[in-house]
Amino acid sequence: MKIKYFVQSEYNGCEIQQIMRRKFNMSTTWVKRVKLYGIVDLNGIHARVKDRVTEGDELYFEYEDNSGNLTPPDNVSVLYENESYAVVNKPAGMVTHPSHGHLEDSLLTNLSDNTLHPVMRLDRETSGLLMVAKDGYAHNLLVTEADIKKSYLALCYGRFDPEDGTMSFPIARRPDSVMIRDCVPDGKPSVTHYKTVKYFEKADISLVEFTLETGRCHQIRTHCCHVGHPLLGDGLYGPLSDDNPNEELKSQAEIYDSRMGRCALHAYKLEYNDPFDEGRTKTFEAELPPDMQKITELL
Repeated sequence: MKIKYFVQSEYNGCEIQQIMRRKFNMSTTWVKRVKLYGIVDLNGIHARVKDRVTEGDELYFEYEDNSGNLTPPDNVSVLYENESYAVVNKPAGMVTHPSHGHLEDSLLTNLSDNTLHPVMRLDRETSGLLMVAKDGYAHNLLVTEADIKKSYLALCYGRFDPEDGTMSFPIARRPDSVMIRDCVPDGKPSVTHYKTVKYFEKADISLVEFTLETGRCHQIRTHCCHVGHPLLGDGLYGPLSDDNPNEELKSQAEIYDSRMGRCALHAYKLEYNDPFDEGRTKTFEAELPPDMQKITELL
């Protein structure tokens, strides 16, 4: 991390540490790290974080965490990387975070021996794009400043009517379950925009694009289940699941769920304003993975 900043009038008379927090969104922990192990200069001279500044002063912060470049395995592609963060394409079947039973084979473990900070997460079965920060400062800045927009592609049972629209149903955790979510009136506001990309009439299956306005756990899966269009292969919300069975779709799911083999959800697009590149808008896309492509070709 290297930051050069000329003090603006709004920060005239402020302590350096106040600017570090307010202007650059550094946490208290991160301010301490830069103070103890990095460089804090005021007009080219070493300064204390409690020193006060005047409009026009030049501040310089530097902190090296030796994170280095990522070393992804063959099944993980890196679409973009700089010294602060990376955009990667996660395969289905890989957990994002190290956890019990997945201490050695998680995405973060595979990418680097150093500590990484996921800016977002994907369920184990979900494939596609996510962003990982290389340090706590980058993570905080991306979360607060990047205005990240996420879009997904999914294969769903049935035909959406209308073909394009918005699903706005509050979501809450089911009282007797740790994992399952439901659409309930007193849940947290949850908004999913959708657009039908293609409808396969013979199979009565749709390829649908979803854009999240909110980011609730299992939001797309919960909303689709609620409106009667569950995702292919969804073991929690699909027609063959124990928690959300659907007799009307059971015979259809018996054909296609096994062919899909996992929840047919892919995070295909990320769009954001890069705070490390003067706020420039960046967009990355990842095509459908082979398993979902195979199903669409079959349909």
